[in-house]
Amino acid sequence: MDDKYKFIDFLGLRFNVANDLSVLVSAVLVFILVFALSRKVTMRPGKAQNVLEWMIDFTNGIVKSAMPDGSGKQFNLYAFVLFLFIFVSNQLGLFFQVKVGGFTYVKSPTSNPLITMGLATVSLLLSHYYAVKKFGFGGYLSNYARPVKFLLPINLLEEFTNFLTLSLRLYGNIFAGEVLLALIGTVAKSLGAVTFVAAMPLAMVWQGFSVFIGAIQAYVFTTLSMVYISRKMEQE
Repeated sequence: MDDKYKFIDFLGLRFNVANDLSVLVSAVLVFILVFALSRKVTMRPGKAQNVLEWMIDFTNGIVKSAMPDGSGKQFNLYAFVLFLFIFVSNQLGLFFQVKVGGFTYVKSPTSNPLITMGLATVSLLLSHYYAVKKFGFGGYLSNYARPVKFLLPINLLEEFTNFLTLSLRLYGNIFAGEVLLALIGTVAKSLGAVTFVAAMPLAMVWQGFSVFIGAIQAYVFTTLSMVYISRKMEQE
């Protein structure tokens, strides 16, 4: 896509306005969603509370599948927030984009590799932090030489590949979906009413499929994050 972006320089750092606004919009939408569903919490839950409890049970199930011994309960909230944020971020650009004066201001945050790399960094840093907390720094380092010492280079390389696969898988799927939607939109405008009518069903089908892909990618990212954390908290 040939999107143009505004940049702001602050304290020697350069910020992409579209990335910052898109992340902020996604975070606000997640807050509004959870706040709306949890306004009237009762012993006999209504429809809104049932939806919220289902989402919590769903993400708790992701954590439990990765850490069945019960040690993962401390990550339940993280998994819940992570899944909702990524899900909303994946869908944002499908239904809501803001372009002013040829510049993009709001889109799917996860269609930018810097955002997905940031999310992957948070998950992987958490895995390292809790590994050090559990085994101590010496025990954490010794895990890289397990089960045999000659696997040390491979284990170190695996840390880098985990980061790349976790971040770029999410980015690639969301970016590709938005590119195809943009191409369909271009085709729809190419020959007037004829191509517009022909492209509309295709755009609707692809948009629905992109919603499904966005949900799957949120699930995959959250699941792999929990798996990486659980692996760091185990000794082979």
